[in-house]
Amino acid sequence: MKTQPLTRKKLKILMLNYEFPPLGGGGGVAAKKLAEGFIQEGYEVDYITTWFKGLPEFEQVNGINVYRIKVLGRKELPTATMQSLISFPNMAYKKARELCEKNKYEFINTQFAIPTGPLGIWLSRRYKLKNILSLHGGDIYDPTKKNSPHNKWYLRKVVRWVLNNSDSIVAQSSNTRKNALEIYKPNKEIKIIPLPYTKYNFKNVTREKLGLADDLIYLISIGRVVKRKGYDFLIKSLARIDNKKVHSIIVGDGPELDSLKELANSLQVSDRVHFVGSVTEEQKFQYLANSDIYALSSVHEGFGIVLQEAMQVGLPIVATDNGGQVDIVKEGENGFLIKYGDEIGFADRVERLIKDGKLRALMGKNNMEKIKDYEIVKIVKGYLEVGR
Repeated sequence: MKTQPLTRKKLKILMLNYEFPPLGGGGGVAAKKLAEGFIQEGYEVDYITTWFKGLPEFEQVNGINVYRIKVLGRKELPTATMQSLISFPNMAYKKARELCEKNKYEFINTQFAIPTGPLGIWLSRRYKLKNILSLHGGDIYDPTKKNSPHNKWYLRKVVRWVLNNSDSIVAQSSNTRKNALEIYKPNKEIKIIPLPYTKYNFKNVTREKLGLADDLIYLISIGRVVKRKGYDFLIKSLARIDNKKVHSIIVGDGPELDSLKELANSLQVSDRVHFVGSVTEEQKFQYLANSDIYALSSVHEGFGIVLQEAMQVGLPIVATDNGGQVDIVKEGENGFLIKYGDEIGFADRVERLIKDGKLRALMGKNNMEKIKDYEIVKIVKGYLEVGR
């Protein structure tokens, strides 16, 4: 009698994150890529996140089992209300317990100290599972928000409790690690593992197809139009560039849009600033590929996924120096770093790149090579080592 070969049961990982595309921002995108990386390494992934109207409560996305939980007060896809943030851990707990009762997980990966952090700790304690907390930056420090955890004593206490009661802590950048250690003084070490990047394949199009002119020089910036992105600084810096052939493309939407348009009008550069709004993923890369320089004008960035996207298409970078971008941009090698608010310095670096075609090409080439540092297999390996 022929015996059937034994099939190895797949190991499972539970991921917790109030964000998952299309809901939320970069933290959801990064966590999705990490989940896909776990799957590539042979793991099964259950992912608990927030529900939004029009989205199914359960679906498989690229092999990820996505469970969406209804929360209170979620009004928009891109941004969360305070009510939705506070309600997520409590409302997700029932589904999380149900999954933990049914499945044996290798470990839990909890994304964001706030709001998801407490949920990971509750489950870790109840089911004796190792909990790896991933810090994204804005969940512990955002200088543009009054309600940032570092500004509120009661939120500082919550974050410190989450850090001290998680088994392991991973920061996406040296800046996030520094802020966590200095502000919250946790009783354990913090390991730096950057965000993974997967090359995006897109169809190349001409500038004409995008409504762009062949004889202009385009600085491109991508992200939600919020104060933290510092687009007002970008527009003020653009106004200091005498070369009228230098234009700026801003891809994204958000609450600061009208005030930025007014600023561009007041500085008489409205004809040089192009707000293209929200676009598809493919269109985003088409705009990137047809631009000349990536401009990151943020007050602060936890990491800077947009820089990885700019690196893929070979753009040189001019970026502010407060945040995770300091791990990505090496001065004079693949871009320039400047102080936030230094309009003259920003304009100077842009003009230098425009005048020096060889430097611009070298930085672009270096970026296409450096993006390999963020290959998903390398990042997943780091997490699996922490999870052992």
